Amino acid sequence: MGLELYLDLLSQPCRTLYIFARSNNIPFEFKRVQLAKGQHRTEEFQKVNVLMKVPALKDGSFTLAESIAILLYLVEKFKTPDHWYPSDLQKRAKVNEYLCWQHINIRAKAGKLFLIKAFLPLVTGKPLPPEKLESATEDLNIVLKQFEEKFLQDKPFIAGSEISLADLVALVELMQPVCAGHDLFEGRPKLAEWRRRVEEAVGKQLFQEAHTEIMSVKNLTADQLAPEMMEHFKQHILKQL
Repeated sequence: MGLELYLDLLSQPCRTLYIFARSNNIPFEFKRVQLAKGQHRTEEFQKVNVLMKVPALKDGSFTLAESIAILLYLVEKFKTPDHWYPSDLQKRAKVNEYLCWQHINIRAKAGKLFLIKAFLPLVTGKPLPPEKLESATEDLNIVLKQFEEKFLQDKPFIAGSEISLADLVALVELMQPVCAGHDLFEGRPKLAEWRRRVEEAVGKQLFQEAHTEIMSVKNLTADQLAPEMMEHFKQHILKQL
């Protein structure tokens, strides 16, 4: 049995894995798990990942959860080009530094803005409160400034002159609010140029393909969500407000 990746391309980490595997010609079977329909909660999927989260990997009898762990597994198993996770100690340390930082910064703030813009009106049935949007936008602006000044600086990519896992993880996370209608690259030329370089490095067509589904999230209606997922989104969003 070959490599299986359990993914929902509405999820940022899932898109990162999909793009990484495809751009490196890694053979895998795409097992689609639709979060909106609650498919990650099924007994069948729990056999792959008892945590009931995507992404998940199955390689023969071996299973693995957590997107960063899966990325590193693919790097080692398929001996991908060194620039993705450099053998150079200091370059690798820079990749690790970003991957450790991003969870509660870029991922958290970009994800919050996405949820507020895309799902808050959907689950509450009320217009988006301007003050909530303003607060989430300001939080994101703070970490974007930190990202530019600390991690990107004046380099083409986070670890130097070539793309790494850090760049791909970062850009896919930043696309989440973009897909909800908040263009955070506007007015940020350095960030926009970095985005262009990352997309070109993995293949612009592949990058766009991976984001096709999430780009249509603005058209999502309440009846397209399973009732338990509607409640899940509601509770998750309200916790962040």
